[in-house]
Amino acid sequence: MNVKAALSPEDIARACADAMWAEDDASNGLGMEIVEIGPGFATLAMTVRPDMVNGQRIAHGGFIFTLADSAFAFACNSHNERVVAAQGQITFIKPGRLGDRLVAIAREVTRGGRSGIYDVRVTAGDAVIAEFRGHSRVIPGTWLPAQEK
Repeated sequence: MNVKAALSPEDIARACADAMWAEDDASNGLGMEIVEIGPGFATLAMTVRPDMVNGQRIAHGGFIFTLADSAFAFACNSHNERVVAAQGQITFIKPGRLGDRLVAIAREVTRGGRSGIYDVRVTAGDAVIAEFRGHSRVIPGTWLPAQEK
């Protein structure tokens, strides 16, 4: 029996996220947390720390991009396929501020063959901070081993 037959899509998404999280030093090091995970869906959060603000005293765009990229990664790796980013683009709408809890909600727009497209909205409270679009590419391997009876 394969892993897809033994587990629900939600269970697969959670198990894949757990396996990825254990190896994700970047997201862990930035203080990110997984808020919610599901098939083709992920919500991650991060609080803007003093070492994340730039010379304007606002959240550095690179950290906002990294949060969005991490949410994208967890969403596109939720189907027990190993997936990497092929492209990512972000539009900054409002600044994040020191102490803001940024929330990135990633959702699958389309997935077929080896390619996928995912949208990520980054917010601070009710304010939309940024919109990100990522294109994914499946690579060899899975997160979960096949299970035998």
